[in-house]
Amino acid sequence: MERLTALKALVLANCGSRREMVSAIKDGRVLINNTVVTSFKQELAHPTDILLLDRKKVVFPIGSPLYFMLNKPVGVLCATKDARGRHTIMDFLPSNLRTSGLHPVGRLDIDSCGLLIITNDGNLTYQLTHPRFEKEKEYLISLSRSLTTNDLKQLEHGLLLSDGLTAPSKVRRGQTDSDCYITLHEGRKRQIRRMFATLGYSVISLMRIREGQLHLGDLPAGKYRPLSKHEITLLH
Repeated sequence: MERLTALKALVLANCGSRREMVSAIKDGRVLINNTVVTSFKQELAHPTDILLLDRKKVVFPIGSPLYFMLNKPVGVLCATKDARGRHTIMDFLPSNLRTSGLHPVGRLDIDSCGLLIITNDGNLTYQLTHPRFEKEKEYLISLSRSLTTNDLKQLEHGLLLSDGLTAPSKVRRGQTDSDCYITLHEGRKRQIRRMFATLGYSVISLMRIREGQLHLGDLPAGKYRPLSKHEITLLH
C-alpha cells in the first residue's frame, strides 16, 4: 500500500511545479507536523498530518478535480471496493486520497493490466466512456497462436458477437508471431477476449497501452502518478 509523500502532496495541492517543490524541500521550507521534511520520500503517515509550506498550512484539494494514471496489475479489480475483500485499484493509492470521490474510468477486467485513468471528474469520465465520443484505446495482446492474415482482416472489418456487430478495429502485428496490437473506440464487456475467442484464439495476456493520446510509457505495474496539465488537456 503506497502512502502520499510530502512532495507529491505539494504538487497535487497546486503549490508549484515538482521542480519548485523539490527546491522548497531542499531549502527546509516544508514541514510535517512542525518537523522539517528532509527527504523527498518522506510520507504523510496519517490523513490528519499537517503539511506546511513556508509556515502556511497546505490545503489538500479534496473535492477538487484529481487525475491519475495507474498501471493496473493482473488480479486487481477495477473497482473502488469489493465485498469479498479482493484487491481493488484503491489499494494502490494513498489513504489520503480515498475519500476524494476517485473512481476508475471505464473497464479493465481482473485478468488484464495496463493503463487505467482514475479521477473524480465526472465530465471527463463521461467523455472517455460514452460511445458517441469514440475515444481510442490501444492494447497489446499475446495470443495462443499466430494471428492469420484472414483473421486480422476480420477484426479490422468487425465481428458479430452475441451483443451485435463490433465496430471496425485497427490491428497491427507485434514483435513476435503471437503478439498483436489492437485499437478500439468502443468498450463492451470483455470485448477483446470475446472477439478473439470467436476466431478460435485464447488471449494469454492483455495490456492497455494507450487511451486517446495518453500513453502508459514505462510506468511500472502497481504504480500511479498524477497526470500533467498537458495530459489532462489531451484527454478532453
